[in-house]
Amino acid sequence: MGEGLTALAASLAGEWQAIDFATLQYWRRDVAQLALMGLAAAALLVLLARSAIQRRAGRHYVVLPALLRGMASSSRLSWARHIPVLLFAAGLPFALLAVADPYSSLVAENVTYPGRRISIMIDASDSMQTSFKAATLNTRNEVQPAFFTTVAAAQRFVELRRKGKYRDLMALVEFGSRAYVITPFTSDYDNLLLSMALIGDPVEFSAFPESGTVIASALQESIEIFKAFDFLQASGNLMVIFTDGEDTTSIVHGRSLDDILKSAIDNKIPLYFVRTNYDKEFGDGIPDAKWREAVERTGGRYYVAKNEATLLAAVEDIDRVAVGAISARQYTSQQPRFTLFALAAFALWTGAAGLKVGTPWFGRIP
Repeated sequence: MGEGLTALAASLAGEWQAIDFATLQYWRRDVAQLALMGLAAAALLVLLARSAIQRRAGRHYVVLPALLRGMASSSRLSWARHIPVLLFAAGLPFALLAVADPYSSLVAENVTYPGRRISIMIDASDSMQTSFKAATLNTRNEVQPAFFTTVAAAQRFVELRRKGKYRDLMALVEFGSRAYVITPFTSDYDNLLLSMALIGDPVEFSAFPESGTVIASALQESIEIFKAFDFLQASGNLMVIFTDGEDTTSIVHGRSLDDILKSAIDNKIPLYFVRTNYDKEFGDGIPDAKWREAVERTGGRYYVAKNEATLLAAVEDIDRVAVGAISARQYTSQQPRFTLFALAAFALWTGAAGLKVGTPWFGRIP
């Protein structure tokens, strides 16, 4: 509870610092003006009523005995009895500003939150039509093509991130001999899951035009996404690829695999490679050694997912190690500021009422 109060206080302090009174605008400025005029009129009427009432000694005045001059003078702290009135008066401007419903028309602020920028790549080549037995992931049938199993594994990864404390920015790339950006970077997990469900449709998979497997093209497309969003040199980037690994192509668009991965290495973007090929051990007809060496140079990990258990373990391990924070500049239009002023007025008036009612000293005559 103490940590929660500290976080709340820090958040409110940050909001106060972000307020620029010169640029504040008000939805209900006229209502606040009417309230101010009403308060002034009420105060004036009370003063006129008090002055019009005839006061008589013994009925409207308090009679006190004469005090000797030799007695001690009044306490130096006698002025403190007016603190409740001062608190009440200090709360009036905040209350009027809250009634005016202030807002900032455009707010730009730097925010930091837990998460990573993650590019997810899914292999949709013809080689992904081989069977992959997975009783948990394959909801239609226990034995399905490896492509549908990998899509389900990618969905499981996104769901793990959504259930956690993270607010990732994720992109989705589908590839064969060429790579296509299905969803650019987004923090909307539901939108990403919808995109995965769409590419995971059997009809869509059968219509995918690129039958070959060029893993380097997917890696290059992911690097280009980071570059397009100006994330390439930012911290917190990550790449995850689901593929059967059956690819010996090392040149794409005139660039070698080492050249493509150099951008990831230089910018500290680790690659997590999930090789989904059912019942095949390391090096069993697949260039695992080449891929593992390339992956480890980026600071990532290479997973041999030969069955459902190892595939799920790989997904859970990536979720576990993908910790960090994202710093971004967030723009918000028409940011309401009513809450801050209402809280300030409430705190001041509550303090005034508490001192006046709860402490007898503030109810005494000076």
